[in-house]
Amino acid sequence: MKRLFASLCLLACSLMASAAIDTYTFDSEAERERYRSLTEELRCPKCQNQNIADSNSPIAMDLRDEIYRMLQEGRSNEQIVDYLVARYGDFVRYRPPLNPTTFLLWYGPFGLLAIGLVVVVFIVTKRRRANVSPSAQALSPAERERLAALLDKKDP
Repeated sequence: MKRLFASLCLLACSLMASAAIDTYTFDSEAERERYRSLTEELRCPKCQNQNIADSNSPIAMDLRDEIYRMLQEGRSNEQIVDYLVARYGDFVRYRPPLNPTTFLLWYGPFGLLAIGLVVVVFIVTKRRRANVSPSAQALSPAERERLAALLDKKDP
């Protein structure tokens, strides 16, 4: 009885695992490669950091079906990407285009790096000036006399 139950559990698990796999038939290997590259370069709107190919969310499954349908209709990669961008925004792209809304995204890190370098250079030059200036290191006559007295003083 235990063996029968274990066999049924194993069969149920294998059926559930095979149900999650998308199976599409393609006319050529080039079309299969186009499908694979499109699903890997587009981001899942729900998962945010997974591509459509790796995501198991329902919207990713729908988008894979939609991409497959558009490929079967003969649409180009640009038309498919444009359709998804029009529907979900530039967020679905891992490499958004350079336009006024994404300018900060593309060049913001370089700007922050430049600001950081300017701050570091400013701090270093300020410290060098403070350490090198002889007027800050010179002692007044009273301080020299006191120092000489302390140095001449012998311990008993």
